[in-house]
Amino acid sequence: MILTMALSFSTGAFAAETGGGGGQKDIVDTAAAAGDFKILAAALEKAGLVSTLKEAGPYTVFAPTDQAFEKLLKDLNITAEELLNREDLIDILLYHVLSGKVLSSDLKDGMKAKTLSGKEVTITLDPVKVNNSTVVKPDIEASNGVIHVIDTVLIP
Repeated sequence: MILTMALSFSTGAFAAETGGGGGQKDIVDTAAAAGDFKILAAALEKAGLVSTLKEAGPYTVFAPTDQAFEKLLKDLNITAEELLNREDLIDILLYHVLSGKVLSSDLKDGMKAKTLSGKEVTITLDPVKVNNSTVVKPDIEASNGVIHVIDTVLIP
């Protein structure tokens, strides 16, 4: 509950800051402004995907919070450094990205969506989930797509 409230406040602040239209930040800058995606940002940098997610897109990104990454690190009993050096890091990150802009209003219960990794995720509703991860903050719009904040890292 506190996480959801914190995300609401931080995302509200940067949503107001970015405004609408042409002044809006891209997906990478929007996530960076939120402040709760430091591990995701480091992983995107390490995998060489920052420039991809700054392109025109549009993209839909299911963005795990730092807390989600910390949970994964604990579950796998590895350090952030070990995670960033995994051979499958790019596949893990691309498993969080869809081609096109998919808002929460576009989601259907049981729908399958092909990720940029080539593998599918399954969407369920009430609450909105991507595989086993709950969407804690949907529809954060960026100039080149949309971000849905999730509470668990998706593993292909």
